[in-house]
Amino acid sequence: MEQQRAIDSLLATYRESHMHPTNELIHCVCIPLIVFSLLGLVWALHPVLALLVVGGAMAYYLKLSRPFAMGMLLASLLSLGILAAMPALTVLPVSLAIFVLAWIGQFIGHKIEGKKPSFFDDLRFLLIGPLFVLSFLYKRLHLAW
Repeated sequence: MEQQRAIDSLLATYRESHMHPTNELIHCVCIPLIVFSLLGLVWALHPVLALLVVGGAMAYYLKLSRPFAMGMLLASLLSLGILAAMPALTVLPVSLAIFVLAWIGQFIGHKIEGKKPSFFDDLRFLLIGPLFVLSFLYKRLHLAW
């Protein structure tokens, strides 16, 4: 019997609390916004720190799946490029507003779902959420992970 890869197991577990179509849609919008805003909050402290955060996440993603790591690297570089282009004084307030609003959206989604967020049981799911969203794009493009 073939052993299930860690990434497949993590995505399957994550999916269990993200089955409702409205919750899925909310997550597909809010998770990328949370990732962007979190990078923005760190960028506001210091841009090099944001690069270190991306590097740490990439190390974890590479252990799980090279294709997902490449997708997250592209998304992270896009986010960092947007942050670099923003006027410095706007990064913190814009990131903070997006962060709060996107998390409100996430909790509304889980209220609709009727299940608590996965990261309440395992903090790794804070890093798996973006891969869950990316998996929809990969499926649409017929890309393997």
